[in-house]
Amino acid sequence: MASVTKRFPLRARDFLHAGEASIQVQAFLKTMRLDPGLIRRIAICSYEAEMNAVIHGGNGELEMTLAEDRIVIEVRDEGAGIADIELAMQPGYSTADETAREMGFGAGMGLPNMKTHADELELASAPGRGTRARMIFRRRPPQEKTP
Repeated sequence: MASVTKRFPLRARDFLHAGEASIQVQAFLKTMRLDPGLIRRIAICSYEAEMNAVIHGGNGELEMTLAEDRIVIEVRDEGAGIADIELAMQPGYSTADETAREMGFGAGMGLPNMKTHADELELASAPGRGTRARMIFRRRPPQEKTP
């Protein structure tokens, strides 16, 4: 199977359309008849990364690559970047502004959820340089059922 890549633009502060890229990724993966548990983990991570880009990041892109042995979700943005990645990874830590919090975002669980649900998470960011989150999900062969 050749790999398939799909890209979705993300716009800063576009809360009206926030989450649509993740919904499209989820719908596509369902058409590929992947394991529902795997699709759920990918949907959680793609949504968290997409919302972080919309809330904090500035314009960017969500890219999904489906390969024979893995699915890769990469979200890149042109935002202010993360000054302290270790601090940002702590559950409950958030720099979301009041507008985002009033809409129910900013609980500080986005990055921890991504780390929990992805098989691998690579996070690259620096102040003034934007952020790149790359999540890898391994496709495992179906479990054989024991009689």
